[in-house]
Amino acid sequence: MRAVLATAVVAIGASIAVATAPARPAHPQAQITVLAAASLTNVFPQIDRTPKYSFAGSDTLAAQIRLGAPADVFASANMTLPTALYNAGLVEKPAVFTGNKLVVITPKSNPAGIKTVFDLRRAGIKVVVGTPAVPIGSYTRTVLKNLALTSVLSNVVSQETDVRAILSKVALGEADAGFVYVTDANTALDKLNVIRIPAWAQPPVRYGIAVVKSTKDRADAVAFVNRVLAKAGQAKLRAAGFLPVKGQATRYVGG
Repeated sequence: MRAVLATAVVAIGASIAVATAPARPAHPQAQITVLAAASLTNVFPQIDRTPKYSFAGSDTLAAQIRLGAPADVFASANMTLPTALYNAGLVEKPAVFTGNKLVVITPKSNPAGIKTVFDLRRAGIKVVVGTPAVPIGSYTRTVLKNLALTSVLSNVVSQETDVRAILSKVALGEADAGFVYVTDANTALDKLNVIRIPAWAQPPVRYGIAVVKSTKDRADAVAFVNRVLAKAGQAKLRAAGFLPVKGQATRYVGG
């Protein structure tokens, strides 16, 4: 009888252990790859630290997707590039998720004595901009056109493939001024002076995000996009200086 009782106690104990053991997820979340505009370098990992990120100029990333590079999500500093990829059948329908604005930056020492964007017309001023293909470069040229300052392009000494390269060159004193997003300027205020551009001259800067059609983890890719669109993700973007824009999505539809 004692042997039977002991066996029963062991069996009950084993049952309790199984019942109370933490359940293992049937399908652990895969690490997705997110290709994102360089201006999102600081804020995206704050929204979600789990993906594998590749930050670069939006046009460079779009070209990688066209060449078949493995990716699950594409986040661009404009809507032009993700829309073109959507029309080519390479990404799902993109959604607008935030906005931005441009500023002029100078080194903290400001050796050229630049006080306004109009000072960039002066002879000898060394200006850094983005290439025409990258969103920051396209937006910069729109600003200069709106301000009737296209002559500033004659002072350009370097055209960079992403906004962080512009930021770096100016911060290091390799140029007198550059055009960047306000969110990038905010990451290096100890090394830079920021000069505002009139609101009426600002282009509409709208960031687009889409799931890449070749993804093997669509559920996780959509979940990431929805974290960006969710209230908490948007709060992180606002804290970094990004802006809400008209027609912004609150939930990813894709398709």
